[in-house]
Amino acid sequence: MARTVTFMKAINEALEQAMEKDETVLLLGQDISGGTEVEHLEEANEDAWGGVFGVTKGLGPKFGLDRVIDVPLSEHGYMSASVGMAATGLRPVAELMFNDFIGWCFDSILGQGSKMNYMFGGKARVPLTVRTCHGAGASAAAQHSGSYYGMLGNIPGINVVVPATPYDAKGLLLASIENNNVCFFFEDKTLYGLKGEVPEDYYTVEIGKANVVEPGDDLTIVTIGKMLYVAKEVAEILKKSNISTEIIDLRTVSPWDQETVLTSVKKTGRLIIIDEANPHMNTATDIASVVGDKAFDYLDGPIKCICAPNTPVPFATNLEKLYLPDAQKVLREAAELIDDLKASQ
Repeated sequence: MARTVTFMKAINEALEQAMEKDETVLLLGQDISGGTEVEHLEEANEDAWGGVFGVTKGLGPKFGLDRVIDVPLSEHGYMSASVGMAATGLRPVAELMFNDFIGWCFDSILGQGSKMNYMFGGKARVPLTVRTCHGAGASAAAQHSGSYYGMLGNIPGINVVVPATPYDAKGLLLASIENNNVCFFFEDKTLYGLKGEVPEDYYTVEIGKANVVEPGDDLTIVTIGKMLYVAKEVAEILKKSNISTEIIDLRTVSPWDQETVLTSVKKTGRLIIIDEANPHMNTATDIASVVGDKAFDYLDGPIKCICAPNTPVPFATNLEKLYLPDAQKVLREAAELIDDLKASQ
């Protein structure tokens, strides 16, 4: 019988199984073991904090403070330490509380971690996984809600993973931890409570391989993260007009699966990309550029990139709702494609 767990539980389980399988895997982050082995909390039978959202809850008491390490409010310090740990034989999983904080530790990632393998002719490996939160929709304001996976995807030597389902969250995190390169693992905070089928066993999902969530013949929609669910809503609406939509969950931003996207576009002739990130020089525009170059002759209409506006994420709930791409916005901006499809039927 299939087992259903939350997105958060899937991540927690992946960390637990990775640590059980490999003693070189350890966790670093702010408050990820806060409260572990504190006498008065143990007496009250209270568990560790498990980080800002409680994702690592339970791992501190199980594996101890030598492997679940609380760090100070110094992203540059502990991310630099994580790069050093990885370069000397460990497999650290560092939690960057919000991806908006990447500026504080960018040198250790851009200047060191991403380059060591290349600089030393493949002799140096940096198997570092960085877990970080992203995404608007939680009223967390401008400094805690951005989606900067595209910025990290611009750096050679870094894998960038953005899961949309609990199944992929577990499998892609385990694959990231096994990988010998720096991997950034983006967790949308609004998906933590999402439930889905997740096997209890240890398994991996291939990094760099997109998932064709729904097959279709008339229109391709490529999504990143929770935009998958926007695409599903759009597909249901278009189905009433007998438009068959193929939905591709990219899953990995760097490297992204060009073969799957190009194969789909060559079949459908039309492409919409839904990307929560800001519109300039992001993953959506990269996909559009590649498809325009390699599949131009197969296109029956313009490529549509549906993204957030070029502003920070607003705090006001009504403005934040307007900020995020939704089904109606996709349908409005892609009206030219959709009207053409209807006319051709």
